[in-house]
Amino acid sequence: QVQLVESGGGLVQPGGSLRLSCAASVSIFSINSMGWYRQTPGKQRELVAIITSGGSTNYGDSVKGRFTISRENDKNTVYLQMNSLKPEDTAVYYCSADWRHGLYGNFRSWGQGTQVTVSS
Repeated sequence: QVQLVESGGGLVQPGGSLRLSCAASVSIFSINSMGWYRQTPGKQRELVAIITSGGSTNYGDSVKGRFTISRENDKNTVYLQMNSLKPEDTAVYYCSADWRHGLYGNFRSWGQGTQVTVSS
């Protein structure tokens, strides 16, 4: 089992910046990718950004050019740098980790979520 702990959420002004961090527990499992998703009440969780173990990245259309995901593999930490924040970015942001058990297949773990509020 992979344990994930997010930090860095808070209240920011429109146009401001925020950096989220997600720390993954050390384990014997192989983590294939880590990512960030966000969710608002009554809506489905949507992809923000993902990064693979090889460093490839993908972003949701609404955040391209504004957000950057990065990963420190040896420190088991993933970051989300959010710039030019808009009110519509307000959501609970969840860290994810896709990992594989050698015998039993693929799994996904979620962090507890961190609130990001963009408001004047």
